[in-house]
Amino acid sequence: MKRVEARPGEYLDVELNADVLRVNEELAEQNKERLRARGITAIDVMGSTGSGKTTLIEQMVERLRGAHVVAAIDGDLTTTIDAENIARHGVDVVQINTGRECHLDARLVSRAIDEVQTEGLDLLFIENVGNLICPSEFPLGSEKRIVVISVTEGPYTVLKHPNIFMNADVVVINKVDLAEAMEVDPAKLERDIRAINPKAKVVRAVARRGEGVEDVVKALGLERVTSESECLR
Repeated sequence: MKRVEARPGEYLDVELNADVLRVNEELAEQNKERLRARGITAIDVMGSTGSGKTTLIEQMVERLRGAHVVAAIDGDLTTTIDAENIARHGVDVVQINTGRECHLDARLVSRAIDEVQTEGLDLLFIENVGNLICPSEFPLGSEKRIVVISVTEGPYTVLKHPNIFMNADVVVINKVDLAEAMEVDPAKLERDIRAINPKAKVVRAVARRGEGVEDVVKALGLERVTSESECLR
C-alpha cells in the first residue's frame, strides 16, 4: 500500500496564524482546480475516531463503484487500519500518516493525489484524521465536506464543537440505534446542527447496517449514480 508521511518541517500546522491558514487555503484551491480539471469530485469526510467515518465510506463505495471509478485518501496518525478496510472493496487507497498532527492539510493531500491512480477516476473520498477540532480550519480542495458524529459521543457534541459544522454540506448522525441506551436525543443533535448551519443536510444513520447510507448519497447529489449502480448489479 502506498503511504505519504509528513516530512520534517513540511506540516503547515506549526502555528495557527493567518499566514498558515492563507497558505493552506491557496493550496486547497490549487487542489480543487487540479481535481476539477480531471473531472474528479473529492469529498472530505471528517469526524471523531470511532464515529463511523470509515464504515460510511465503505458503504458508499459499495453503492457507487458500479457507476463510478472510486479511490480514497485516508488520514491517520500512524496506522493503515482504515485504509486497509476501504481497500478491501477493490478501490485504490493512498494512506497519509501525519505522525503527531491532528488533521490533514492541503499540501499532504496534494502529494497523495500524485499517488492516486487517476485513470478514469471521478470520485475521491478523503478521510480526515479523527477529531472534531483541527480539520475544520484546513480545507483540502474537496467539493463537499461531510461531518460524521455518533450518539455515543454524548448529547453536547455539536454544542462543544461548533466550528466543524459551520462549513459542512452534510452531517451524519450515526449509530442512532444506540440513542436510547446512550440517553441521547438525535432530534436535539439535529436542532443543534441546524442552529449552527441551517444549510447543512442532516441524515440519521446506522452505517454498519447500511441504514441511511442511501440518504447520504442523495444528500451529496449522487442519487442518479446510485440508481445506475443498482442497475449494473
